[in-house]
Amino acid sequence: MKTILVAYDDTEPSRRALDRAAKLAEAFGSRVLVTSIAALVHSSPRSITQIDRGEGVGTASGEVGRAEALLQERGIDAESVSIPGDPATAIARLAEERDADLVVIGTRGLGPVQRLLGQSVSQSVARRVRCDLLIVHPGPGAEED
Repeated sequence: MKTILVAYDDTEPSRRALDRAAKLAEAFGSRVLVTSIAALVHSSPRSITQIDRGEGVGTASGEVGRAEALLQERGIDAESVSIPGDPATAIARLAEERDADLVVIGTRGLGPVQRLLGQSVSQSVARRVRCDLLIVHPGPGAEED
């Protein structure tokens, strides 16, 4: 396993995913690519979708930069990438572009209604990626985001 892609947004689920990716990287000598996706801004149904070039991209860059530093402190070869777009689509595209062997993503443990409404990024990523996917679930008794 050469490259592990981990989705990170500084939430508890993504911190669990980052920790799991780090443990796997240590075990296999893998490189870790940390990504955070800057959300798209929709100003109206008739307008063209625009990227939030202000806070969204800057916040995403800061989040993955901190995650990259944490990995490097552990002696792991890491790179951070912040990209705009729909999270599931952007993660799958980046995994393919960077030839990732594994994508690691955290999940909040949504209920059936949220999953039915398509609010689960992890399920959307599972439908799109072409490499292996590890979904890190909350532990027993863990507080969910």
